[in-house]
Amino acid sequence: MGKNRLEAFSDGVIAILITILVLELKVPHGADLASLAPLWPVFLSYVLSFIYLGIYWNNHHHLLHAVREIGGGVLWANLHLLFCLSLIPFVTGWMGENHFATIPVAAYGIVLFMCAVAYSLLVRCLIRYHGGNRELAAAIGTDAKGWASIVLYLAGVALSFVQPWLGFAVYIGVALMWLIPDRRIEKRIAHH
Repeated sequence: MGKNRLEAFSDGVIAILITILVLELKVPHGADLASLAPLWPVFLSYVLSFIYLGIYWNNHHHLLHAVREIGGGVLWANLHLLFCLSLIPFVTGWMGENHFATIPVAAYGIVLFMCAVAYSLLVRCLIRYHGGNRELAAAIGTDAKGWASIVLYLAGVALSFVQPWLGFAVYIGVALMWLIPDRRIEKRIAHH
């Protein structure tokens, strides 16, 4: 089957998740700048989660650009990814509302870990579905950045129990690592 419906559905889900994120930002009751101060944890959580959803949307787009069709296994792998991404607004709100307390920061890292694993499974499903798609497999390569992200998320979860800000700093670091779009696929497909 074609990939267009999968792309459109995924784009729509990610757009809804971003909308849900912004709805967590409550308008302060005061009209001065001091009334914004209590909202900084919620806003910081929102910014990081918005960036993460943008990173996943961008890389998902490039990944699906490399294939022409999909099968049932790919649909389920994609739904698994979307499920994991759908948890981001919840843990974002929980973390921000509780001013980066240990358990919410650790939970945020667990969800990021789940998203990274789900994305990795989607990549493997697409490569397998396309009979070892050499172009896609070559573009993904060893996926060192993907595997490093998974390990760093687990480290961030562990560090959250030492000091929540350390875990949060790891999550920011991983986001910065991915902020520049992953051009492996784009370059490989354009080259061929």
